[in-house]
Amino acid sequence: MVRVVLNGKLVVVVHINVTVTPTDSVLPPIVFTHGWVDNSTVWNSVRRELGDRTTMAWDLRGHGQSDSPPPGEYGREAVLADLQHVLGQFDKPVVLAGHSLGGYLSLAYTLQHPEQVAGLALIASGPGFRNADAREQWNRAVDLSAAKLDLPAGSEEISKHTDSWVLDELGTITAPTVVIVGENDKRFQPAMKVFEAKLNVIHSAVIGGAGHSVHRKYPGPVAAAIRQLDVARN
Repeated sequence: MVRVVLNGKLVVVVHINVTVTPTDSVLPPIVFTHGWVDNSTVWNSVRRELGDRTTMAWDLRGHGQSDSPPPGEYGREAVLADLQHVLGQFDKPVVLAGHSLGGYLSLAYTLQHPEQVAGLALIASGPGFRNADAREQWNRAVDLSAAKLDLPAGSEEISKHTDSWVLDELGTITAPTVVIVGENDKRFQPAMKVFEAKLNVIHSAVIGGAGHSVHRKYPGPVAAAIRQLDVARN
């Protein structure tokens, strides 16, 4: 692990596990970001459905085969720096596809680097909370869940919310966006309405019978929804 200064802050740079499936496609590569306590392999079935496309999936720090830095090194800025690093191998804008936390991070990255993002696929994701009490309630729930799991020390920070920056700036994002949610995912269904009101949503998909992990059980419909970004591009 290496410590570097990024945007005036000291950040621990860690090894990030990345898998890339290259193709000859001229369409934007699709970069998949998983949710909390998950890993990049969760995208395998969706990526197979998109086998004609160049795709990448990566493990968040403290997840899968990526390194686990010490506590205090799992904040949003550090994770976005990881994403910036792994995207360095592409010489053109990409589609950012993210599930749950991965969707939130994709939004945050788009706010920082809009020129690098050709489109967004938000899968069972939310934009955070404007109300401080709601953030605190969410963070307490994260702590309770983390206490029951065998996680790297301090890694629950990656899933916590400390501000409403993404939600406040949502309307400035212009990238074409698809929003996907499971029919039974009651927690994240309201976020679809927020995204439709604030973002350039060109397609929304509610997947029948699906819960929060819609991409696990219904990779075909999820991949088909992501392909709607190509329809809009044409």
